[in-house]
Amino acid sequence: MRRILCLLCCALLLWSAAAAEDVFPPREYENFSHKPYRSYDSESLKYTIETFRIKSVRCFLVKLWMRDPARQVRKATAVWQKNIQLPAAMAKKVPGAALVINGSGYVSPTYPWIPEDYPGTNRDYYYTPLGSLTVTDGEVFRNLEGVPYSGLTLEKDGLHMYVGAENSAVLAASPTQTWSFYVQCPMQLNGQVLTPEDWAFAGRRARRTVLGRVDRNNYLILSVTSEGGYGLTLHEVNDFFLKYFELEWLYNLDGGPSTALLARKKDKKRLGTIAGGAAKDADIMAFIELPEE
Repeated sequence: MRRILCLLCCALLLWSAAAAEDVFPPREYENFSHKPYRSYDSESLKYTIETFRIKSVRCFLVKLWMRDPARQVRKATAVWQKNIQLPAAMAKKVPGAALVINGSGYVSPTYPWIPEDYPGTNRDYYYTPLGSLTVTDGEVFRNLEGVPYSGLTLEKDGLHMYVGAENSAVLAASPTQTWSFYVQCPMQLNGQVLTPEDWAFAGRRARRTVLGRVDRNNYLILSVTSEGGYGLTLHEVNDFFLKYFELEWLYNLDGGPSTALLARKKDKKRLGTIAGGAAKDADIMAFIELPEE
């Protein structure tokens, strides 16, 4: 009897260890494993959210498919030059939002920095996103001539990333939306790492929201939390994507306190918070089903 009890205890311990490893795999991600956390499935929008750890830090990876990204990616913003807002508050401006992430970096009295090539003073940019070009719902709010654009756009064939492009060239593609952060935030292009090795910001551990395009219809979103360690460096994030995925491009959206990942279950009306979402931002990126025709 004692022997049987010992065998049962050992079996339970082995099962517990295996279960824990499935939820939180080894601290190093050479043996990357993951656990389904949430999913959404419709004829026009599908996503799965998986959870795992990279070097002890808990992360969420969204695998997102859209039938027609040009119609299913939406942007909601705070009031231009007036305020910043919580992601959940901005999400209410997007009826039917099934998934929401934070978007652009911004300028404010708390974060007053602007690039040296921006004309004017810091105050001129308070409560607006970073980026030499800002387009929202087809309306151009900012166009700094002579200041190259690095950031994301939404165009007729989905999301695009620009690296130091002339604003006129970007506008020629008729973008309906833009999202931008620091000029160094484009991370990868066709498998080539763009993140500067000596960029201090990239070497700091922080919460992150990173978006990658696989192809026109498929995207990946990595949300890095501070659970298990104070976030990841951009170099560690680059290593992760290079090891496990082939991407057309990878871009670092605003992170730190601005990190937000909100998701809605298929049979629910309200979004739930998966990660972050407690700090106010300048804008968000939301994903919806195609409207019924």
